[in-house]
Amino acid sequence: MSSAAPGLPSDAPATDPLPALAAAVGARPLDDHYGPGFEFGIDGQTARDRITGGFVAALPDLGLIRVTGDDGAKFLHSQLTNTIEQLAVGDAGWNGYCTAKGRMLGSFIDWRDAEAIWLAASRPLVAGLRQRLSMFVLRAKARLDDVSGGFLMLGVGGERAATALAARGWPAPGVMKAGASAGIAVIGLPEVSLGGQPVPRWLLRVPLNDVIATWSALADSLAPVSTETWRWTEILSGVPRIVEATREAFVPQMVNFELVGGVDFKKGCYPGQEIVARSQYLGKLKRRMFLGHLDAGELPAPGSDVIGADGAPAGQVVMAARHPMGGIDLLFECPTATIDGGVSAAGRRITVSPLPYPVPQPAAA
Repeated sequence: MSSAAPGLPSDAPATDPLPALAAAVGARPLDDHYGPGFEFGIDGQTARDRITGGFVAALPDLGLIRVTGDDGAKFLHSQLTNTIEQLAVGDAGWNGYCTAKGRMLGSFIDWRDAEAIWLAASRPLVAGLRQRLSMFVLRAKARLDDVSGGFLMLGVGGERAATALAARGWPAPGVMKAGASAGIAVIGLPEVSLGGQPVPRWLLRVPLNDVIATWSALADSLAPVSTETWRWTEILSGVPRIVEATREAFVPQMVNFELVGGVDFKKGCYPGQEIVARSQYLGKLKRRMFLGHLDAGELPAPGSDVIGADGAPAGQVVMAARHPMGGIDLLFECPTATIDGGVSAAGRRITVSPLPYPVPQPAAA
């Protein structure tokens, strides 16, 4: 792989290469509540066809922490909601970082290779998460580096994606597995369903200087879609992403984080563990995350109010993205007892859809 990025202007500002990268791949840079993104200006039917057939998306809204050192796994294990010490090379998982009150400061997808443990999270949160975690390293032999500026995450998926990866000698690992080749890491994600058709998905961690070469190689058989369209597939998967507006808003179970494998209740202590465990075992899970759809209109911001039938705020939007064929899909959190009476967001009624996993009903009072 080339060490230089063909098409990337040599005078691109070192502090912010994203506008130059966007221009080099024919995208328009933008910034929203989720962080920086790329937009390609394609219509909904085209986007839908690309998602099922084969697509690639730039994900500058994801940042990256690299954890190294002999005690790196042990340290993270003491801080995060899910198992890290037992994370083998080639494994990936979901993880959360909580306050002492059990409220989520961030959510990660993590994976391990022979050199380090990697944590990908909402890019606007990464610097603060690294700083806070580093405060507790103390004498542990662990180092945490924010390496967001050295890499760009890409998302690929659809029917042709595995073939496109294989044609370049890159792995297409199974769900929640990770592999690497020539400096490109590939992480398998849960597939989503679009009109009954399964859509497999992978995340790629690409060194910044290799982004254009990697994009060009993939674009031979995969079509570009926007960062928001990738976020739409995240919403369909039912896996929440904590962003700036929802930081400290939710205990993990309020956004179904334990249902997607993001909490290990047997792993021992971590910040907020007592509250998270108490919520799980004392029948206090009265709030959950749901998948819904809105008619066309304003995109509700993360953290904005979900309104109950009585007109009062009942919960919050977790994530939202435009459906390629019209309207908006969203993940939102509210009391389970509120759903039957009807809820709304951004002035429109939410049509509730099934999540791709079962959600337990709250224990009877």
